[in-house]
Amino acid sequence: MAESKEEQYVHQVYNEIAPHFSQTRYKPWPVVTDFLLKRPLGSIGIDVGCGNGKYLNINPNIYILGSDRSSGLIECAHELNSHYNLIVADGMHLPHRDKTFDFAISIAVVHHWSTRGRRVEAIEHILSKLRDGGEALIYCWALEQAESRRGYHEGMQQDVLVPWVLQDKQEKPIERKTKNSQEKLDLNGIEPQQRAAFIAKWKAEQEAKRKQEEIDAEAERKRLEEEREKNTKYRYYHLYRKGELEEDCINAGGEVIGNGYEKDNWYVIVKKK
Repeated sequence: MAESKEEQYVHQVYNEIAPHFSQTRYKPWPVVTDFLLKRPLGSIGIDVGCGNGKYLNINPNIYILGSDRSSGLIECAHELNSHYNLIVADGMHLPHRDKTFDFAISIAVVHHWSTRGRRVEAIEHILSKLRDGGEALIYCWALEQAESRRGYHEGMQQDVLVPWVLQDKQEKPIERKTKNSQEKLDLNGIEPQQRAAFIAKWKAEQEAKRKQEEIDAEAERKRLEEEREKNTKYRYYHLYRKGELEEDCINAGGEVIGNGYEKDNWYVIVKKK
């Protein structure tokens, strides 16, 4: 059940939205940048759920192998930089040897697993790839986002489907004519005795045009609404409450050595014991 939910609301969606999603992911977050810049010279790490690879070249003095379950996002990363070291891999089944890497990052990824057990298992799996003493930086969406445009806050549902509207080149909706642009009554050449009938006919024609314009505008509105709904994809997220990510990292066998809040996310730096 959990895996099928993730397939429908995470894996399939990210492949569909990959190019558009990648266009919106270009600015590195400060805490992630700081973590990577503090890695010792020659460190080797993994970026689990690397997306378009925006963190892979932050520090030229370390080596990072990026992986993502979405082949579409890996293609985007390759297009951005053909020198990135990338593989398509499920974050729960990474092909790397255990106890190999000095560090790991997983930014806005773990919250996509749909049960707490699977989220803990995902963190545990990432830690299994680190040498003893290796550190991982984990970011997850926060429940406490009252100041953001999303408006999530304590007391709300933590398991949500978040819409993503794909870009689409659509024709502009039909514009209703303004009064000034409507056809004007012209009585030139109309005999006085015929004007009453002419005016009545003109009014009936204008009313018929107005009604047809309203019908056309409503049909266009419905078409655009249907198009928008067709282009809206829903992604599953678990919104972490304060302290919950630390609990999951401890339950995964790690030691929490740092934590905080940035960009509507909770983050934890966890050391492998």
